[in-house]
Amino acid sequence: MRVPLGARLRDELGVPRRARLLESSPRSAVWRVEVDAGTVVVKQLVAGAGADERYAREVAALRLAAAVQPPVVPRLLGVETDERVLVLEYVEHRPPRAGWEVQYATALARLHAAGVGGGGGQLPPWAGPDAKDIVSFLGFADALGVPIPDGVEDELGRLRDRLAEWDGPPALLHGDPCPGNDLHTEDGVRFIDFEQACLGNALMELAYLRIGFPTCWCVTAAAEPLLAQAEAAYRATWREATGTDVEGELVDACAGWLIRGDALVQRAERGTVDQLARAMDEDWEWGTVSARERLVHRLGVVAGMSGGTEALGGLGLLGADMRRAMLDRWPGLRGAPSRRP
Repeated sequence: MRVPLGARLRDELGVPRRARLLESSPRSAVWRVEVDAGTVVVKQLVAGAGADERYAREVAALRLAAAVQPPVVPRLLGVETDERVLVLEYVEHRPPRAGWEVQYATALARLHAAGVGGGGGQLPPWAGPDAKDIVSFLGFADALGVPIPDGVEDELGRLRDRLAEWDGPPALLHGDPCPGNDLHTEDGVRFIDFEQACLGNALMELAYLRIGFPTCWCVTAAAEPLLAQAEAAYRATWREATGTDVEGELVDACAGWLIRGDALVQRAERGTVDQLARAMDEDWEWGTVSARERLVHRLGVVAGMSGGTEALGGLGLLGADMRRAMLDRWPGLRGAPSRRP
Protein backbone atom coordinates (compact mmCIF):
# COMPACT_ATOMS: atom_id res chain seq x y z
CA MET A 1 0.00 0.00 0.00
CA ARG A 2 1.43 3.37 -1.05
CA VAL A 3 2.06 6.01 1.62
CA PRO A 4 -0.43 8.82 0.87
CA LEU A 5 1.93 11.81 0.96
CA GLY A 6 0.94 14.36 -1.68
CA ALA A 7 3.21 16.84 -3.43
CA ARG A 8 2.78 19.58 -0.81
CA LEU A 9 3.61 17.31 2.12
CA ARG A 10 6.59 15.88 0.23
CA ASP A 11 7.85 19.42 -0.34
CA GLU A 12 7.47 20.18 3.37
CA LEU A 13 8.75 16.91 4.84
CA GLY A 14 10.76 15.25 2.11
CA VAL A 15 10.31 12.13 0.02
CA PRO A 16 9.47 8.93 1.93
CA ARG A 17 12.49 6.62 2.00
CA ARG A 18 11.27 3.75 4.13
CA ALA A 19 7.77 3.00 5.32
CA ARG A 20 6.28 0.32 7.53
CA LEU A 21 2.57 -0.32 7.87
CA LEU A 22 1.55 -0.36 11.54
CA GLU A 23 -1.30 -2.11 13.28
CA SER A 24 -4.45 0.02 13.36
CA SER A 25 -8.23 -0.22 13.37
CA PRO A 26 -10.12 -1.05 10.15
CA ARG A 27 -11.11 2.62 10.00
CA SER A 28 -7.59 3.85 9.24
CA ALA A 29 -4.20 2.96 7.78
CA VAL A 30 -1.08 4.04 9.68
CA TRP A 31 2.57 4.02 8.60
CA ARG A 32 5.89 4.73 10.29
CA VAL A 33 7.80 6.65 7.63
CA GLU A 34 11.38 7.88 7.25
CA VAL A 35 11.53 11.29 5.53
CA ASP A 36 14.11 14.09 5.33
CA ALA A 37 12.62 15.66 8.46
CA GLY A 38 13.12 12.44 10.42
CA THR A 39 10.72 9.70 11.47
CA VAL A 40 7.03 10.55 11.25
CA VAL A 41 3.70 8.76 11.47
CA VAL A 42 1.30 9.03 8.55
CA LYS A 43 -2.34 8.25 9.21
CA GLN A 44 -5.12 8.09 6.63
CA LEU A 45 -8.74 7.58 7.58
CA VAL A 46 -10.41 5.05 5.30
CA ALA A 47 -13.31 6.33 3.21
CA GLY A 48 -16.70 5.39 4.60
CA ALA A 49 -19.59 6.55 6.71
CA GLY A 50 -18.49 9.24 9.15
CA ALA A 51 -14.86 9.32 7.94
CA ASP A 52 -14.83 13.07 7.25
CA GLU A 53 -16.31 13.83 10.67
CA ARG A 54 -13.82 11.57 12.45
CA TYR A 55 -10.96 13.21 10.58
CA ALA A 56 -12.18 16.70 11.47
CA ARG A 57 -12.48 15.72 15.13
CA GLU A 58 -8.96 14.34 15.23
CA VAL A 59 -7.40 17.38 13.59
CA ALA A 60 -9.34 19.79 15.82
CA ALA A 61 -8.40 17.93 19.00
CA LEU A 62 -4.71 17.70 18.11
CA ARG A 63 -4.58 21.41 17.37
CA LEU A 64 -6.42 22.31 20.56
CA ALA A 65 -4.07 20.19 22.67
CA ALA A 66 -0.89 21.29 20.89
CA ALA A 67 -0.05 24.07 23.36
CA VAL A 68 -0.15 21.84 26.46
CA GLN A 69 3.21 21.44 28.19
CA PRO A 70 4.56 18.93 28.93
CA PRO A 71 3.02 17.62 25.70
CA VAL A 72 0.07 15.25 25.86
CA VAL A 73 -0.25 14.61 22.11
CA PRO A 74 2.22 14.13 19.27
CA ARG A 75 2.87 17.27 17.22
CA LEU A 76 0.71 17.58 14.11
CA LEU A 77 3.21 18.18 11.29
CA GLY A 78 0.89 18.36 8.30
CA VAL A 79 -2.50 17.49 6.85
CA GLU A 80 -4.07 16.64 3.50
CA THR A 81 -7.73 17.28 4.20
CA ASP A 82 -9.06 16.03 0.86
CA GLU A 83 -7.40 12.66 1.44
CA ARG A 84 -8.04 12.60 5.24
CA VAL A 85 -4.30 12.36 5.92
CA LEU A 86 -2.45 13.48 9.05
CA VAL A 87 1.30 13.52 9.56
CA LEU A 88 2.35 13.27 13.20
CA GLU A 89 5.53 13.38 15.19
CA TYR A 90 6.81 9.86 15.88
CA VAL A 91 6.75 9.14 19.62
CA GLU A 92 8.67 6.17 21.01
CA HIS A 93 6.42 4.09 23.26
CA ARG A 94 7.78 2.06 26.15
CA PRO A 95 5.97 -0.56 28.24
CA PRO A 96 4.04 1.17 31.04
CA ARG A 97 5.59 0.86 34.47
CA ALA A 98 3.78 -0.42 37.54
CA GLY A 99 1.46 2.29 38.78
CA TRP A 100 1.12 3.77 35.28
CA GLU A 101 -2.41 4.87 36.20
CA VAL A 102 -1.07 7.91 38.07
CA GLN A 103 0.95 9.19 35.11
CA TYR A 104 -1.99 8.43 32.81
CA ALA A 105 -4.41 10.40 35.02
CA THR A 106 -2.04 13.35 35.21
CA ALA A 107 -1.72 13.55 31.43
CA LEU A 108 -5.47 13.06 31.00
CA ALA A 109 -6.16 16.04 33.27
CA ARG A 110 -3.84 18.26 31.23
CA LEU A 111 -5.49 17.08 28.02
CA HIS A 112 -8.97 17.77 29.38
CA ALA A 113 -7.96 21.21 30.63
CA ALA A 114 -7.00 22.22 27.07
CA GLY A 115 -10.71 22.57 26.29
CA VAL A 116 -11.50 25.00 29.10
CA GLY A 117 -10.10 28.14 27.47
CA GLY A 118 -12.26 27.83 24.36
CA GLY A 119 -11.16 27.11 20.81
CA GLY A 120 -12.92 23.77 20.52
CA GLY A 121 -15.88 25.01 18.54
CA GLN A 122 -15.34 22.42 15.81
CA LEU A 123 -15.88 19.59 18.27
CA PRO A 124 -19.36 18.26 19.11
CA PRO A 125 -20.69 17.95 22.65
CA TRP A 126 -20.44 14.62 24.46
CA ALA A 127 -23.62 12.52 24.27
CA GLY A 128 -24.71 10.58 27.35
CA PRO A 129 -27.14 7.74 28.08
CA ASP A 130 -30.76 8.16 27.05
CA ALA A 131 -34.17 6.80 27.98
CA LYS A 132 -33.61 3.62 25.96
CA ASP A 133 -30.53 2.84 28.04
CA ILE A 134 -32.57 3.11 31.23
CA VAL A 135 -35.28 0.82 29.87
CA SER A 136 -32.67 -1.69 28.73
CA PHE A 137 -30.83 -1.68 32.07
CA LEU A 138 -34.00 -2.17 34.11
CA GLY A 139 -35.08 -4.88 31.66
CA PHE A 140 -31.81 -6.68 32.31
CA ALA A 141 -32.45 -6.54 36.06
CA ASP A 142 -35.93 -7.94 35.53
CA ALA A 143 -34.59 -10.74 33.32
CA LEU A 144 -32.17 -11.66 36.11
CA GLY A 145 -35.13 -11.94 38.47
CA VAL A 146 -33.92 -9.05 40.63
CA PRO A 147 -36.65 -6.85 42.17
CA ILE A 148 -36.24 -3.18 41.29
CA PRO A 149 -36.43 -0.97 44.40
CA ASP A 150 -39.00 1.80 44.44
CA GLY A 151 -37.66 5.02 43.04
CA VAL A 152 -34.76 3.58 41.03
CA GLU A 153 -36.32 4.45 37.68
CA ASP A 154 -36.68 8.05 38.85
CA GLU A 155 -33.08 8.01 40.11
CA LEU A 156 -31.89 6.92 36.69
CA GLY A 157 -34.00 9.57 34.98
CA ARG A 158 -32.45 12.26 37.15
CA LEU A 159 -29.00 10.80 36.48
CA ARG A 160 -29.63 11.01 32.74
CA ASP A 161 -30.73 14.63 33.13
CA ARG A 162 -27.71 15.57 35.25
CA LEU A 163 -25.34 14.16 32.66
CA ALA A 164 -27.20 15.73 29.74
CA GLU A 165 -27.59 19.15 31.36
CA TRP A 166 -24.09 19.42 32.81
CA ASP A 167 -22.86 22.98 32.22
CA GLY A 168 -19.41 23.07 33.81
CA PRO A 169 -16.12 23.92 32.08
CA PRO A 170 -15.90 22.11 28.70
CA ALA A 171 -13.12 19.54 28.87
CA LEU A 172 -11.42 18.29 25.73
CA LEU A 173 -12.50 14.65 25.87
CA HIS A 174 -10.46 12.09 23.99
CA GLY A 175 -13.51 9.95 23.28
CA ASP A 176 -11.67 6.63 23.60
CA PRO A 177 -8.77 7.02 26.09
CA CYS A 178 -7.93 3.33 26.12
CA PRO A 179 -4.76 1.38 26.78
CA GLY A 180 -3.14 1.41 23.36
CA ASN A 181 -4.20 4.99 22.70
CA ASP A 182 -1.74 6.14 25.38
CA LEU A 183 1.94 6.29 24.50
CA HIS A 184 4.19 6.07 27.56
CA THR A 185 7.44 8.01 27.17
CA GLU A 186 10.30 9.26 29.32
CA ASP A 187 8.54 12.62 29.75
CA GLY A 188 4.98 11.44 30.30
CA VAL A 189 1.97 10.05 28.47
CA ARG A 190 0.83 11.22 25.05
CA PHE A 191 -2.55 10.31 23.62
CA ILE A 192 -3.31 9.33 20.03
CA ASP A 193 -6.39 8.47 17.93
CA PHE A 194 -8.79 11.36 18.55
CA GLU A 195 -11.46 10.29 16.05
CA GLN A 196 -14.15 10.41 18.77
CA ALA A 197 -12.97 13.64 20.43
CA CYS A 198 -15.64 15.94 21.83
CA LEU A 199 -16.27 18.52 24.55
CA GLY A 200 -17.92 17.65 27.83
CA ASN A 201 -17.68 16.66 31.47
CA ALA A 202 -14.12 15.70 32.43
CA LEU A 203 -15.37 13.12 34.93
CA MET A 204 -16.76 10.94 32.14
CA GLU A 205 -13.17 10.01 31.24
CA LEU A 206 -11.61 10.18 34.68
CA ALA A 207 -14.15 7.42 35.42
CA TYR A 208 -12.39 5.11 32.95
CA LEU A 209 -9.82 4.04 35.53
CA ARG A 210 -12.40 3.03 38.13
CA ILE A 211 -15.19 1.65 35.94
CA GLY A 212 -12.75 -0.38 33.83
CA PHE A 213 -12.24 1.45 30.51
CA PRO A 214 -15.82 1.09 29.26
CA THR A 215 -15.23 1.69 25.54
CA CYS A 216 -12.03 -0.34 25.39
CA TRP A 217 -10.75 -3.83 24.76
CA CYS A 218 -8.58 -3.66 27.88
CA VAL A 219 -10.61 -3.75 31.09
CA THR A 220 -8.57 -3.50 34.29
CA ALA A 221 -9.43 -3.33 37.98
CA ALA A 222 -6.62 -1.55 39.78
CA ALA A 223 -6.35 -1.72 43.56
CA GLU A 224 -8.26 0.93 45.50
CA PRO A 225 -5.16 2.74 46.87
CA LEU A 226 -3.80 3.11 43.33
CA LEU A 227 -7.14 4.36 42.02
CA ALA A 228 -7.34 6.90 44.83
CA GLN A 229 -3.79 8.07 44.10
CA ALA A 230 -4.52 8.43 40.37
CA GLU A 231 -7.76 10.31 40.97
CA ALA A 232 -6.06 12.65 43.43
CA ALA A 233 -3.30 13.32 40.89
CA TYR A 234 -5.94 14.07 38.26
CA ARG A 235 -7.78 16.54 40.49
CA ALA A 236 -4.58 18.29 41.55
CA THR A 237 -3.40 18.61 37.95
CA TRP A 238 -6.78 19.92 36.78
CA ARG A 239 -6.74 22.49 39.59
CA GLU A 240 -3.24 23.59 38.65
CA ALA A 241 -4.16 23.91 34.96
CA THR A 242 -7.55 25.61 35.33
CA GLY A 243 -7.56 27.26 38.75
CA THR A 244 -10.78 25.43 39.64
CA ASP A 245 -11.84 22.14 41.18
CA VAL A 246 -13.35 19.39 39.05
CA GLU A 247 -17.13 19.80 39.06
CA GLY A 248 -19.64 16.98 39.46
CA GLU A 249 -19.72 13.55 41.07
CA LEU A 250 -17.56 10.65 39.90
CA VAL A 251 -20.29 8.20 40.88
CA ASP A 252 -22.60 9.82 38.31
CA ALA A 253 -20.03 9.25 35.59
CA CYS A 254 -19.53 5.60 36.59
CA ALA A 255 -23.29 4.99 36.75
CA GLY A 256 -23.67 6.59 33.33
CA TRP A 257 -21.27 4.05 31.87
CA LEU A 258 -22.90 1.16 33.74
CA ILE A 259 -26.31 1.57 32.14
CA ARG A 260 -25.03 1.85 28.55
CA GLY A 261 -25.32 -1.53 26.91
CA ASP A 262 -23.33 -0.31 23.92
CA ALA A 263 -20.30 -0.09 26.23
CA LEU A 264 -20.16 -3.91 26.04
CA VAL A 265 -19.15 -4.08 22.37
CA GLN A 266 -16.71 -2.64 19.89
CA ARG A 267 -17.61 0.57 18.08
CA ALA A 268 -18.81 -1.12 14.89
CA GLU A 269 -21.46 -3.05 16.85
CA ARG A 270 -22.88 -0.11 18.80
CA GLY A 271 -26.39 1.03 18.05
CA THR A 272 -27.35 -2.29 16.46
CA VAL A 273 -29.18 -4.34 19.13
CA ASP A 274 -29.98 -4.22 22.85
CA GLN A 275 -26.66 -5.55 24.14
CA LEU A 276 -27.92 -6.04 27.71
CA ALA A 277 -30.78 -8.22 26.48
CA ARG A 278 -28.29 -10.10 24.34
CA ALA A 279 -26.08 -10.72 27.40
CA MET A 280 -28.85 -12.80 28.98
CA ASP A 281 -28.61 -15.31 26.13
CA GLU A 282 -24.94 -15.26 25.25
CA ASP A 283 -21.57 -14.09 26.49
CA TRP A 284 -18.83 -12.87 24.20
CA GLU A 285 -15.17 -12.11 24.55
CA TRP A 286 -13.71 -8.71 23.82
CA GLY A 287 -10.18 -8.08 24.97
CA THR A 288 -9.33 -8.99 28.55
CA VAL A 289 -12.82 -9.99 29.75
CA SER A 290 -16.21 -11.11 28.49
CA ALA A 291 -19.35 -8.99 28.27
CA ARG A 292 -20.85 -10.46 31.44
CA GLU A 293 -17.56 -10.01 33.28
CA ARG A 294 -17.57 -6.33 32.26
CA LEU A 295 -21.03 -5.98 33.75
CA VAL A 296 -20.11 -7.73 36.99
CA HIS A 297 -17.16 -5.38 37.43
CA ARG A 298 -19.20 -2.25 36.71
CA LEU A 299 -22.06 -3.31 38.95
CA GLY A 300 -19.64 -3.85 41.81
CA VAL A 301 -18.02 -0.45 41.29
CA VAL A 302 -21.29 1.46 41.21
CA ALA A 303 -22.76 -0.50 44.12
CA GLY A 304 -19.71 0.31 46.21
CA MET A 305 -19.76 4.00 45.30
CA SER A 306 -23.48 4.76 45.43
CA GLY A 307 -24.73 2.57 48.28
CA GLY A 308 -26.13 4.85 50.96
CA THR A 309 -25.90 8.02 48.86
CA GLU A 310 -28.99 10.15 48.48
CA ALA A 311 -28.89 10.58 44.70
CA LEU A 312 -28.21 6.94 43.71
CA GLY A 313 -28.85 4.89 46.83
CA GLY A 314 -31.49 2.73 45.18
CA LEU A 315 -29.21 2.05 42.23
CA GLY A 316 -26.49 0.98 44.65
CA LEU A 317 -28.79 -1.62 46.21
CA LEU A 318 -30.01 -2.78 42.82
CA GLY A 319 -26.47 -3.02 41.47
CA ALA A 320 -25.35 -5.19 44.38
CA ASP A 321 -28.33 -7.51 43.90
CA MET A 322 -27.77 -7.72 40.13
CA ARG A 323 -24.12 -8.55 40.61
CA ARG A 324 -24.97 -11.30 43.09
CA ALA A 325 -27.61 -12.71 40.73
CA MET A 326 -25.15 -12.79 37.83
CA LEU A 327 -22.53 -14.63 39.86
CA ASP A 328 -25.13 -17.13 41.07
CA ARG A 329 -26.39 -17.74 37.53
CA TRP A 330 -22.94 -17.83 35.89
CA PRO A 331 -20.47 -18.94 38.62
CA GLY A 332 -17.58 -19.21 36.16
CA LEU A 333 -17.33 -15.46 35.61
CA ARG A 334 -13.87 -14.10 36.39
CA GLY A 335 -12.83 -10.81 37.88
CA ALA A 336 -11.16 -8.18 35.72
CA PRO A 337 -7.34 -8.35 35.72
CA SER A 338 -5.47 -5.85 37.86
CA ARG A 339 -2.82 -5.23 35.19
CA ARG A 340 -3.00 -4.41 31.50
CA PRO A 341 -1.41 -6.92 29.13
